[in-house]
Amino acid sequence: MQLARLFHSLAHARFPEGKNVHLAIGMFDGVHRGHQAVLAALQETARANDGLAAVLTFTPHPTRVLRPDQPTLLMMNPALKIRMLFFYGVDAVIEQPFDAAFSQMAAEDFPALLKRHIPGLKSIHIGDNFRFGKGRSGTVETLAEKAAPLGVEVTPTVSILDDKEPISSTRIRGLLAQGRMEEANALLGHLYTTMGEVVTGRQLGRTMGFPTLNFIPGVECSPRYGVYAVTVCDPSTGDTRTGIANYGLRPTVQAKGDVPVLEVHLLGDECPWTTGDYLCVFGWTFLRSEKKFPMLSMLQAQIAKDKRQAEAFFATQGKFPPY
Repeated sequence: MQLARLFHSLAHARFPEGKNVHLAIGMFDGVHRGHQAVLAALQETARANDGLAAVLTFTPHPTRVLRPDQPTLLMMNPALKIRMLFFYGVDAVIEQPFDAAFSQMAAEDFPALLKRHIPGLKSIHIGDNFRFGKGRSGTVETLAEKAAPLGVEVTPTVSILDDKEPISSTRIRGLLAQGRMEEANALLGHLYTTMGEVVTGRQLGRTMGFPTLNFIPGVECSPRYGVYAVTVCDPSTGDTRTGIANYGLRPTVQAKGDVPVLEVHLLGDECPWTTGDYLCVFGWTFLRSEKKFPMLSMLQAQIAKDKRQAEAFFATQGKFPPY
């Protein structure tokens, strides 16, 4: 039985009476291969015990509360992260608000809080570097020690290594900042994804013969400004098209300092989407850095070149996965 339910706090979590619940805990920013290993262990335990697989995550990131002058910049907004968690097969997600009061909870009290709000809790799944509680004083050992008397087993998942280094959200954010999209995708285990609503643009691309779908992505951790080969997917229908995307400040036509914009020009002649549609954009590879051109005609020529390069790239690819 798959719930596919979202609860907006532990206090609001409601699971079927008498049903065992198995819980993974973490931020899960990017839902990368390391996270996927935790989710796989979670689901294996849940299915073996006829239980439910749930995830507890937090919003905002704890650093927004604990060190607001230097917060961790996330590569996924909460809505996309939740969608990805469901894509990877969990039954329910609990999105716990992280505020100053929650940050002061003693690590020793955390397992009891979980058991109080989830009476059917039978196991907790975490990464092997998991820390929690006031001052990040709680460790995997702390959690296991305090959870055992409650009848809850704690299962840490060993970090997944790539090139002898642990896969982490921090590592992937660094690759995105450098435009190393294919390397980032390899660590993610899926295509880098952003999701948003199509907004009305200035129609400048249309006048140059390259109409675009415009988005305000609203991501905290931005990939490198520049042009990418992308696919666009309507999550409600699965309709997927190839395209080129410019992410950045559009220095040729826009004043410096404005909000970054994602503009996507589809490679085919038909565009089935319009303003107000909610779409996913998947980044495949970085084509070039954003550049200011002296004349619009030079920008137009470069876009034509970008389009040919993307067409050649996609000619080498197989079927486009949803993630």
